[in-house]
Amino acid sequence: MLFTACEGTTVSTIVVKVAPKPVQINTSDLVVEKDLWRYIANRYTLNAPSQKELFWHIDWFKKNPDYLIRVTKRAQPYLHLVKTEVERAGLPIEIALLPIVESAYYPFSYSHGTASGLWQFIPSTGKLYGLQNNWWYDARRDVLASTKAAVRYLKNLNKLFKGDWLLAIAAYNSGPGRVQKAIAKNKQQGRPTDFWHLDLPKETRGYVPRLLAVAQLIKHPERYGQIITTVSNTPQVQAIKLNSQFDLALISEWTGLDLEQLYTLNPGLKRWATPSKGSYNLLLPIDTIATFKKNLAKHPKEARVKWVRHQINQGDSLSKIAHQFNTTISQIKSVNDLHGNVVRVGKYLIVPIPQKNAQYYSLSEVQREAQRMNAEKTGVRVIHTVVSGDSLWSIARQYNTHVDSIVKWNHITKTKPLQVGKKLVLWQPNSTKPKDLSKLVNVGINIDRKITYYVKSGDNLSIIAHKFGVRIGQLKKWNQLTGKKPLQLKQKLTIIVNVVNSNMK
Repeated sequence: MLFTACEGTTVSTIVVKVAPKPVQINTSDLVVEKDLWRYIANRYTLNAPSQKELFWHIDWFKKNPDYLIRVTKRAQPYLHLVKTEVERAGLPIEIALLPIVESAYYPFSYSHGTASGLWQFIPSTGKLYGLQNNWWYDARRDVLASTKAAVRYLKNLNKLFKGDWLLAIAAYNSGPGRVQKAIAKNKQQGRPTDFWHLDLPKETRGYVPRLLAVAQLIKHPERYGQIITTVSNTPQVQAIKLNSQFDLALISEWTGLDLEQLYTLNPGLKRWATPSKGSYNLLLPIDTIATFKKNLAKHPKEARVKWVRHQINQGDSLSKIAHQFNTTISQIKSVNDLHGNVVRVGKYLIVPIPQKNAQYYSLSEVQREAQRMNAEKTGVRVIHTVVSGDSLWSIARQYNTHVDSIVKWNHITKTKPLQVGKKLVLWQPNSTKPKDLSKLVNVGINIDRKITYYVKSGDNLSIIAHKFGVRIGQLKKWNQLTGKKPLQLKQKLTIIVNVVNSNMK
């Protein structure tokens, strides 16, 4: 504080120091974001022009209030990791919500367009961003690897569209070329070139608003009748680098985790072990890391996978041996330093084998396929065994269904040729009973009709049984079939068709 005193012509200034008044801070105003959803919601930067652009999406969530509860349960182990990678790269934090739109945070998600994982990478884009896919491992489903790749891809798209994040997100869905084409078209017509004015595919037009709607629902759950379960704002998992191949049974033993937990945290693993070549980043819950490292140090020379010494027999081939031991030709060749595919009878090969039986590895690719085969859906399940000449189109036509449905039911790639002998699960609608027969049924009339059927190309017992509404066992009994010999083209079969069955209801 300054005081000035006048003494004649002399002016003197006196400086008096006053202690500053302490600033009162209301501690109740400080938000400690223990909830990760709250942390994310408090840092939004993306917006829609108005709520009307989000109405239909918000309305859907209001009609399905349990959806985000299920998503939260799946996202819990991964959300902090994804948020961290998004923030580290300087992306809008809403990008951490994108897997909700893409895959509902389900890492085993697989679309009819052959997109896979949390971020739904298609094979070509995955390959472009270093996501390898081999017999042991699909990096598109690896949570850490795919998140890093998605962040790089989105960052590149943002640069391509000159900092417009909504255009970058739209391009992530439909491809940059399609968005660029829509922008060029609007420029020619003198129209605005922001996302909201572009002529894009229906799916993409809904994709960006759905992300923004999800963001609003998480920020204001009470406004929209949503229940957002708390997720701890602390890391849940940590990556540990493995430099050799590990059987998952051994990792389970050393961490105390069951196989389902291991596969859920490491959904990129397709078989019973980690990849055979190179290093692998294993995701484990943070509270198991110390135990795993302790066991690793305690057993430094212990074999991480089991091996068997196989003597080559007459008729053996690398393909047959690989199939027998649930491994790959390249794995056998690498381990045994083989440069060709020729094997000699009497010689020995070293082959890696799992420690447990196939069913133990509960979420391996083989077991997931078995679960799909046995899963219950609406309709009648049909198992089709691929024969020579089959294609997705011919099978779809044969069963009066869609190619995309077959791809989705079986998690296969549309462009890859089908392997002879592969089993496909298909779902047929339940057959409806003709109304005019119901009266005969009630009367208790049975009419059996014996017909002769000649086997056609692509037929098998399952197909024929489904075609005539009978059981495979009946076909075998009527025709003295053992099932050991495949059906021959134009082979004559006797089939007894029940025209009206008094037991039908």
